[in-house]
Amino acid sequence: MTKLTKCEDKKLGLLIDLDTCVGCHGCVVSCKEWNSSGSEKQLSDINSHQRDPVGTFLNRVHSYERENTNTNETETFYFPRSCLHCEDAPCVTVCPTGASYKREEDGIVLVNEDDCMGCGLCAWACPYGARELDLVSGVMKKCTLCVDRIYNEELTPEDRVPVCVKSCPTGARAFGDFNDPNSEVSKKVKERGGVDLMPEMQTKPVNKYLLPRIKSKSSSVSSGLGVEEETNATGLLGWVDRALSKL
Repeated sequence: MTKLTKCEDKKLGLLIDLDTCVGCHGCVVSCKEWNSSGSEKQLSDINSHQRDPVGTFLNRVHSYERENTNTNETETFYFPRSCLHCEDAPCVTVCPTGASYKREEDGIVLVNEDDCMGCGLCAWACPYGARELDLVSGVMKKCTLCVDRIYNEELTPEDRVPVCVKSCPTGARAFGDFNDPNSEVSKKVKERGGVDLMPEMQTKPVNKYLLPRIKSKSSSVSSGLGVEEETNATGLLGWVDRALSKL
């Protein structure tokens, strides 16, 4: 089994604002396009223009509806899902070949596809459903945080971010170092109270979420949801927990 490395310097990851995400799937489309460009980054598409298409995605967006008891109206929220680059990543420790690994220099979890035998143990171990077996190549695929972009000095500094962040029209996604208290992501987490997805799994995900806000009866201005309310079995993250358990 693979041993987890300790990442002391950087913890690179995504901060996703569920209050700002409009479910446009721009992040999904741009991720698919970027990771299907070039001979070494293909993601399979089978019957892509027919009735029953099958393909591999590194990023997906789910929708969630809940009744607002303040306004008696139904509100729709959107939940983007991809690898969370966990500090205690179970997908890494169960890998029998060492194909799954966590980079010491920045905490990004990757797959060495040359060593991957497609056994699926990592997908079984991931509580977030963040890994997919590519049916053409026969190896596991997952979000790489666009490691080929963020360190590419041929790109302008503003382009050295994951493509999902670059393409988001509402700015719902931010990228940065969660180990740096002065980074944009760290400041937003402190200000808005960023939360872990399914903390009871004890995987210590690097990626964080900012919870959506609901409208009050007397004002169109949104009011913050309590973290305690939204992490229980009936809240948004409770719904996410149940949804992911069915994947």
